[in-house]
Amino acid sequence: MKFYVYMLKSVNNKIIKTYVGYTNNLNLRLKKHNTGKGAKSTRGFKWKIIYKKRFYDKRLAMSFEYKLKKDKKKRKDLLNLS
Repeated sequence: MKFYVYMLKSVNNKIIKTYVGYTNNLNLRLKKHNTGKGAKSTRGFKWKIIYKKRFYDKRLAMSFEYKLKKDKKKRKDLLNLS
């Protein structure tokens, strides 16, 4: 099974927000975020995927997600690339 670590960026240009998560179904997860059924912190915003990385091991995906959430510099770099 494949797992993805992803980073979202809010579509609204006035407020720039990012969100990092992991999933095994990227399209369904994005749909949930955009319909208000995703993580609580993503509700009320429309999102687009600006980064994704595939893993074949859930533990590795979760570990990478944790590190990316904590690494503000890398998140900012990814944001600037989008």
